[in-house]
Amino acid sequence: MMRERLSFIFLIIWISTIEASHFRGGTITWRPYNSTPSGATTPVIVRERFSWRRSAFTCTTATIAVQNPMIGDFGSLGCVSGNCGSWTGMNTQTYCTDFSAPLDVASGEYYQTYTLPINIAFSISFSSCCWFGTLVIGSNGNWAIVSRINTAIRPDGYLNTSPIAVSLPIIYKEVNIQHVHVVQMADFDGTDILKCRWSIGSTANVNGFDECSGLCNGVTGANLIGSNCTIVFTLTAVSMYVGVALQIEDFYNAAALSANTPMSSVPLQFLFYGYAAPGGCITPPAIIGSRPNRACIGVMPGDNITEYVIVQVYCPGKSIVDFVSSVPIGMTKSAILNPSTGIYHLVLSWIPIASQYGPQGVCMGAIDNTQLQSNQWCITFLVGFKSPDVIKPTLVQGSASPIGTIFKNHTLFSIQTSISVNRPTRNGTFIYFWDSTLGGTLVQKYDCGWEPEVTYTGFTVVIRFPVAPWIDGHFYYVTYDSGVASGTEFCGPESAPNSDPTFWVFNIWNPAVSSTTTTTTTPFTTVTVTTKPTSTTSINTLLTTTGIVITTTAPITTTATTSTTGPPTTAPATTAGPTTSGATTESTVAVMYPKDLELACLQPVAMTNAILLAVMMPIQGLALYATFTKLSSIFNPSNINSKARHKQRMKRIMH
Repeated sequence: MMRERLSFIFLIIWISTIEASHFRGGTITWRPYNSTPSGATTPVIVRERFSWRRSAFTCTTATIAVQNPMIGDFGSLGCVSGNCGSWTGMNTQTYCTDFSAPLDVASGEYYQTYTLPINIAFSISFSSCCWFGTLVIGSNGNWAIVSRINTAIRPDGYLNTSPIAVSLPIIYKEVNIQHVHVVQMADFDGTDILKCRWSIGSTANVNGFDECSGLCNGVTGANLIGSNCTIVFTLTAVSMYVGVALQIEDFYNAAALSANTPMSSVPLQFLFYGYAAPGGCITPPAIIGSRPNRACIGVMPGDNITEYVIVQVYCPGKSIVDFVSSVPIGMTKSAILNPSTGIYHLVLSWIPIASQYGPQGVCMGAIDNTQLQSNQWCITFLVGFKSPDVIKPTLVQGSASPIGTIFKNHTLFSIQTSISVNRPTRNGTFIYFWDSTLGGTLVQKYDCGWEPEVTYTGFTVVIRFPVAPWIDGHFYYVTYDSGVASGTEFCGPESAPNSDPTFWVFNIWNPAVSSTTTTTTTPFTTVTVTTKPTSTTSINTLLTTTGIVITTTAPITTTATTSTTGPPTTAPATTAGPTTSGATTESTVAVMYPKDLELACLQPVAMTNAILLAVMMPIQGLALYATFTKLSSIFNPSNINSKARHKQRMKRIMH
């Protein structure tokens, strides 16, 4: 009987362990509703994101659409240290946003707003049981995830916002080779210094509480570079998981960093899974566009957002069967599309809402039919801020310079944007110059992240070539990567990429075909005379931003017949410079910018003023002399007396 009871107890414990082994990591972040303090309290929005074993909770495309039911353990975020009096707890269940059936994982988010006093700090934690049994370290152990909230007013007079970090819940890596994994972290307070560290399983930390429980030091032998949150590691156990427990912390300045006094501390926990190298082709798929990894995109609440995740498969016979992802609430994913051999698309659709103001992270990983996973690809949507637009050039008075026909020695190029811009936050962001005459050959590219040939001033991006690489008569076009123009807020919202060969085009003047030929023939003969068109009051589309005309090989001709009574004669043909048959016509009217006109007129206006002054001074002198002479004659007392005597004399004569 005792044996049966013990067996039953062990069975219950075993079942409970299996049922409870469902946590897969997460993060807790927060931000004030308004960073400008007003009054004694402030609204603070707390965001939690957790991942779970999908087979333990229902998450499908349908439940994501209706946001019901919520997933995860029904627990509470409790205050574990600091000024806890204003914290009332937070539900740990979340609205499902993502799932992967092959990886048996589902993730969700939940937001809640609290009114908290100014100038308090406290830590909140979610801890329970259990991780699962296939962890190298922490098998079936407890979890703990801790975040520090601080409403103290910063030295710059604002309220702090916690940093954020995003990651996929599970990342596949091949065993027995070294890997480098970068965790994307960012802070809405753009001047803060960020640092990540391993979570600590004791109270000797800013949170004053166990930050990782059974998952501490989960990646054996790993090296963490805290300044950019880069993990260098090697997995050794096949078909086993290792847990990563990190704290992301923000410091006001270098002095605070040196003193190790962070303003806040947020957790990030996720998993690596080790697999043995498969037979045959072992190249994993790769996410190749359309946005680069770590891109930042500005969007406004209510915008209808569409982004494409483009994946390339490099091994014959392999295909993309699933994506593991981490996306904000409300974002939907299309079915996997296969538009061409080896290329797969996933379409992300989203309409952000006002409560999602600020950074919203998106991470994706593509999984092929042999369970190989691409590297993690993450981007940030910055809700409430606009990305700059590179303004499409127009032929006359456009936003780019130059366009149309230019001289061979031209080295200065510029294009304008819709808002003030800075350099991109990432190196490897290029602007390209292509020779279309040579079939789209790359002539030059510049990395806008660091190369001095590219400069940013206000609304303008300027490119200066040290030496002009152009060829007479050739046509060229310009393209650029995502983020060539980046906004000034937070992570630098990026301009969209452009690969359109008609967006910004120009060509090089060819002097060999620049002249015209006029031929005079004998009377009674029909002659063809090549003429030049003139500009009218409407826009002349032959004109360019440089004042050099666009040429055409279709001449404008005038046919005339004349008669004379004299004998037929033939006049010799006259040619100015090199001649060609079917001469090229050109317009002689140049378009000038207002500043160009002002500069061009400075010298002629000065000369005209000098000439007018030289001519008018003697004339003015003569006029003044004549005027004063006349006045002197009119008001001379002798003349006045003489006129009076003459008048009296005339009266006596008349009487």
